[in-house]
Amino acid sequence: MSVNQLLKPVTLEYKKNINIGGCDLVELAKKYGTPLYVIDESTIRSICKDYKEAFKDYNNIKMMYASKALCTMATSKILSDEGFGFDVVSAGEIYTVYKSGTDMSKVLFNGNNKSRREIELAIDLNVGRFSVDNFYEAELLNNIADEKGVTVDILLRITPGIECHTHNYIQTGQIDSKFGFDLVQIDKIVEIINTEYKNLNLKGLHAHIGSQIFELQSFYDEVEILVKEIARINEKFSLKLDEMNIGGGLGVKYTEKDEPPKVCDLAKVVTDAMHKYSVDIPTIYLEPGRSIISTSGVTLYTVGSSKLASNGHKYFAVDGGMADNPRPSMYQAEYAAEVANYSDAKNREKEKLTLVGRYCESGDILINEIELPKLETGDILCIYNTGAYNYSMSSNYNRVEKPAMVLVNNSQSDMIVYRETLEDLISHDSIPDRLRK
Repeated sequence: MSVNQLLKPVTLEYKKNINIGGCDLVELAKKYGTPLYVIDESTIRSICKDYKEAFKDYNNIKMMYASKALCTMATSKILSDEGFGFDVVSAGEIYTVYKSGTDMSKVLFNGNNKSRREIELAIDLNVGRFSVDNFYEAELLNNIADEKGVTVDILLRITPGIECHTHNYIQTGQIDSKFGFDLVQIDKIVEIINTEYKNLNLKGLHAHIGSQIFELQSFYDEVEILVKEIARINEKFSLKLDEMNIGGGLGVKYTEKDEPPKVCDLAKVVTDAMHKYSVDIPTIYLEPGRSIISTSGVTLYTVGSSKLASNGHKYFAVDGGMADNPRPSMYQAEYAAEVANYSDAKNREKEKLTLVGRYCESGDILINEIELPKLETGDILCIYNTGAYNYSMSSNYNRVEKPAMVLVNNSQSDMIVYRETLEDLISHDSIPDRLRK
């Protein structure tokens, strides 16, 4: 079984309280406060090994982590140590992986509206590849590279016309998408690069079809399209493109009913599609994000108030919610949870309830109708599989401080993101002098 098929971190143990990474979750909540993001180092390294083992027989594979799922210096350092490069989409992500000590030649700068400042930073820090998304960016990147007297290696991001079965907001490969060149536009941009943009070195194509994908046929179709396009472009323009980035998107297990494919099954589909064609085998870039980091993360909350509605619906509120995990309100995402003070709660009668957050929105619902032991104020609640797109999408809605994040391993816990303070919240505010009179 691959780690992405697990609901809980690989080190989880049921003792007096639930333990992860050899650390008691209730004690972590006492030490660091709640809400608290907890990341299990062993789980991250285990899924990295799953990917490396699954693709070990394909010599030209390059593993890259999609940083948007979770980007901190500590997690970047772990992934870099495991041999992964990085897909980044902003100056902030570029700078974070750079400060973690990453080999920047293993970094690809992606995104549909890169600014001049971001492009200049990427060039100055020797980012290895740019994924060029549109005509405007190609011209801007060429001009900046010319000003700096350098040539940059690029991939062209294309939309392959594949609509995978996932939420509409996390589909990215369909024709009508904000990302990339559609297949009708490819020849035009290749010709412009060949004849006009002398500071761009075209290496290959890049596509990404979506996220939280369970249907592997989508990946087979994507590889087939990319291989055919590369062969066609090479023949028409007398080029030798030999790189293809197939993105990421493999699903994870958020609830017991989820059945994501194994990493080794993904590898078989990709390699089978490659070997179907008698062409020079290109370098493949793979960009898992969610499936690398999600299972390693849990979020701890403290249970506060409760309400019994007149229709019998029971609500329990925790000290976090949509600002530290916006996915349920954005995507109707579902999660699983347990009471971390396990021994105290396991013999209680169970009841069906709805877990809600503390924010002033009716849509601030973390889990709708979950069965748990009867909750009590002060219980520590553990929500699973929150490593991806929780911290990275968090906000200061209602002017609430963002939570801390700790890394656990071998019974040791280390703060890797400090909890924001009230002073942090106002640190970038300013009152004009004219208002002080």
